[in-house]
Amino acid sequence: MTDLISINGHKADYEKARDSVKATPEILHKNLFETPYAHALIAFSGPAGVAGGEAIGFAIYFFNFSTWTGRPGLYLEDLYVKPEHRAKGIGKAFFVELRKDAQAKASNVYPLVIVVS
Repeated sequence: MTDLISINGHKADYEKARDSVKATPEILHKNLFETPYAHALIAFSGPAGVAGGEAIGFAIYFFNFSTWTGRPGLYLEDLYVKPEHRAKGIGKAFFVELRKDAQAKASNVYPLVIVVS
């Protein structure tokens, strides 16, 4: 949980909104693990499969439901990669994993809204 809090702080600093962050490790643990309202993917530096790297990016997402299609959809709330780690395929890797999870849930709705700040 510490890694997610840390990288979320980097995102807040990047967006010049540090004072808006209210999430604590306890709140995130409750809402991601005890009652999983959302899901988190975290990218770490270093070789794949080797523990101990620095958190360098994250994606927060959840599933919604379309009454039109009768199927779930994936909503990407946040995607952030530290500036010094961009253009290395990390964002693409997040989207690959998001697609896998969406397909596993039989999701056919994959809306993407981009907010640039």
